Amino acid sequence: MGLWNWAVDTYGRSGVAEAALALQDDHGQNVPLLLWAAFARTTDPEALAAAAALARTWETSAILPLRGVRRALKAPLPPTPDAAREALRAQVKAAELAAERRLLEALETIDPGRASLASLSDALAAAGRAWDPSLDPDQLASLARALA
Repeated sequence: MGLWNWAVDTYGRSGVAEAALALQDDHGQNVPLLLWAAFARTTDPEALAAAAALARTWETSAILPLRGVRRALKAPLPPTPDAAREALRAQVKAAELAAERRLLEALETIDPGRASLASLSDALAAAGRAWDPSLDPDQLASLARALA
């Protein structure tokens, strides 16, 4: 199974979306990067640095701008009818999801150095620190539990 299909299946499991979104919203983490790390199970510094750089580029260029527009469209924008605003918001949400899919597809091309597969907790901690060196690995515990 490829990364995208695995991520969609995994994200739909109980508790995964909530834990991932809390890490994104409360701790600035990149959910596609964390999902890639859980899939790849790597602590290889070169692979993690490449993955974090790629995720940062996609997040800055596409994902965050689309997320900002989607969130801005949540509130009414008179005189635009709510149905029209919601339809546009759904289109932006679909574009945001497409950008996250492209990111996951690009992350899948990074060789995780599979010489020895890391534990889920170690892989998540390594990815979280590659994204933000100040991250407390304990903040990843709820996601690790949901993914296990």
